[in-house]
Amino acid sequence: MSAMAKKAKNFKKSKTGVYVSLATTAFGAISVAKQAKMARSDNDMLRLIDSAVSAAAIVTGLAILYRELKRLGDDDVLLG
Repeated sequence: MSAMAKKAKNFKKSKTGVYVSLATTAFGAISVAKQAKMARSDNDMLRLIDSAVSAAAIVTGLAILYRELKRLGDDDVLLG
């Protein structure tokens, strides 16, 4: 494995990598909110259910990333 590949693999487990993952996951919430708004205006129950399931997945993903961040930053003052 090259040095660049090792560096990229370790990035996912770093604090910066977790912050980037949190941001991209939260950014996905904007798309889900737009989908839910469109589904409500069109009275499309199937799209509304899809957006609810997607929202649940985003919440779960954020909770997992937050737990990972707490595990990485046990000594961090801001995380408690």
